[in-house]
Amino acid sequence: MTPRHVIIVGAGISGLACALRLKELSISVRVLEATSRAGGLIATEQNKDFLFEGGPQSFQLTPELRELIRLVGCESELLEANPQLPRYVLRGGKLHPAPMSPPAILTTSLLGVGSKMRVLSEPFRRSQPSAEDESFADFVRRRFGTEILEHLAGPFVSGVFAGDPEKLSLRSAFPSLALWETEYGSVIRGAMKSRGSGERVRPTSASFRGGMAMLLNSAAQKLESALLTNVSVNSIRPTPATSGWTLHYTQNGQTETLPADAAVLAVPAYTAAKLLAPTAKNLASTLAGIPYAPIAVVNQGYRCEHIGHALNGFGFLVPRTEKLRTLGVIWNSSLFPGRCPEGTVEMTSFLGGATDPRILEMDDAQIGNQVHKEIAGVLQITAPPIAQHVWRHPHALPQYNLGHMQKVAAIRDELLSLPGLFIAGNYLDGPSIGSCVSEGFCRAQSVRDYLSRQ
Repeated sequence: MTPRHVIIVGAGISGLACALRLKELSISVRVLEATSRAGGLIATEQNKDFLFEGGPQSFQLTPELRELIRLVGCESELLEANPQLPRYVLRGGKLHPAPMSPPAILTTSLLGVGSKMRVLSEPFRRSQPSAEDESFADFVRRRFGTEILEHLAGPFVSGVFAGDPEKLSLRSAFPSLALWETEYGSVIRGAMKSRGSGERVRPTSASFRGGMAMLLNSAAQKLESALLTNVSVNSIRPTPATSGWTLHYTQNGQTETLPADAAVLAVPAYTAAKLLAPTAKNLASTLAGIPYAPIAVVNQGYRCEHIGHALNGFGFLVPRTEKLRTLGVIWNSSLFPGRCPEGTVEMTSFLGGATDPRILEMDDAQIGNQVHKEIAGVLQITAPPIAQHVWRHPHALPQYNLGHMQKVAAIRDELLSLPGLFIAGNYLDGPSIGSCVSEGFCRAQSVRDYLSRQ
């Protein structure tokens, strides 16, 4: 059998998962990465014996993620946080435990009696979702009211998508909610039916002893010479004579040509748009229309004696009604051991997002000072941090805004006319690490199926 060769552009989590699955399927693969390392937004750095994460701070374990961890041999380094650790929401300058279930909503101090009654009555109010694409904010207001949107649902959206609830598409970002209302006429009733009679288990947050980058570094080591870094892809064009694709790239000042039987673009939508503009204008235009939100990630380490709060939990979310620029804070040292020296604590704060796109106009010192000023009163912090790192991500997360589902459908339709070209990324089926790994595995299977037909 003639050997098949696949090129993957982009060594983020989606591209690496795709490459490792292809390698497991005995398909030759070459991965081209523009930066000096694999991982994309996932990055880990040691700073004064603090282990700082520059992007996602943890991930929820899924079957696909467990499979990837097995493939790269990181099982022994896996750390799992206590799933019972409470989350908090800031309201009126004070932290309130976030209700993690409908019964907890009925007893929370976050909400008034009217909102609790709307939750209690929701299973008995049958409805059908809007025929049009509905925003997440409109959906929550319609089903549960403004207070729940502002103090629970809205902050959650900011924490997961860095998004604007008024623009976020319910069907694209939370398809299960729309499905439950369609099938059962009630979100709560649908959630209960889908869960079945088994005991409810909270998702587990996980990381590695050496930080999130350990997964990506291990994946890169598995690929060995198949991964090329500091590579600038200049063009990607179909090769009609072979039904394949040809890439031209530059590395160390040398321009090279690389033919392949199939190609996978595992890069952000805007990068894929630039590469495809000369040969697939409609597809490039659709990809370019997917917006991204900027994020500033601020890691800070403090001495324990300077923190008045016990940090007994996962962290807290900040509703926009609190008028702070901080979106949320994760208490890293409460989740995983070995994150900081003895006698200290570590936390990570997030700013920006779709509702504060100008955050990166501030310099690093200003952003760090902004966070310290805002969280000092909440956590009774009496001294500045002893270690700090600010990460700047101008295009951190794709926004699953109104019309996103139609864009994804158009992307998939356009790809039908480009045999041998595949796309993977966090703008298709979800931004979480688990979704990206699943997407990478699925694209690998699609590539294999395509090659078997040639």
